[in-house]
Amino acid sequence: MGGASSQQGSQSEGKKKYQDDSLRPVTIKQLIECKESYPNSDMMLDGATLTQITFVGQVRSVNPQTTNTTYRLDDGTGVIDVKWWIDADKIDDDNDAANRQLTLDTYVRVWGRLMTFNGKKHVGAHCVRVVADFNEVNYHLLEATYVHLSLTRAAQPKQDDGDGMFVDGGYGAGAGAGAGGSGYSHEVSMRRARCSNKAQKVFDFLANFPNAGTDGVHANLVASSTGLSRVDVEAAGAELLEHGLTYVTLDDETWAVLEV
Repeated sequence: MGGASSQQGSQSEGKKKYQDDSLRPVTIKQLIECKESYPNSDMMLDGATLTQITFVGQVRSVNPQTTNTTYRLDDGTGVIDVKWWIDADKIDDDNDAANRQLTLDTYVRVWGRLMTFNGKKHVGAHCVRVVADFNEVNYHLLEATYVHLSLTRAAQPKQDDGDGMFVDGGYGAGAGAGAGGSGYSHEVSMRRARCSNKAQKVFDFLANFPNAGTDGVHANLVASSTGLSRVDVEAAGAELLEHGLTYVTLDDETWAVLEV
């Protein structure tokens, strides 16, 4: 009995360690706003321990030093410093040196851990690489959104507060309402308010389209139903994708809303 109990305990501890060390896709805003449950404890985000993280951002500054290179990254939701320490075993490796020569405004993906030093957060990077395909930027935001919603939507009722994973703003907050009269969440209203009038019209149509589900609505139907030209609908669709309000489903011309 004692051996069985010990084995179960070991399996439980192993499972917990695996969950705690799972890689989490995040936005920089989430990193800035997450907190310790108590001093010197692990960071918590959406009720889960935050250890290994990955995110995508643009290089805004580069500060090379003897032992590390510090990059300031911006993903549109916030700005954070990333320290990439130089491996002594690779100090003469030309490939490693080339990988660190990141130019300004380049999109990169970071893998690492969130750290705090003198009360300021930064990311200690295990690896930084250049994003070769811009679709990876959009995909990452969708992936981070999916994980955020899977952790919060099942555990909490929907709230109209400003807490979220995207950038906050003061204009248009809480003003959005669908064509059917139902109000949008605070966060969605803010992102919607940053869009053009035509993009807002397309979003309202998608948000209130009956039985859209996860299949979404095709651009042709959006155009014929809203009175907008096909060119305007495609431009609006691209704008909504850029603001993280929609995602493509069956093809590049069929969209569904992420949340309302």
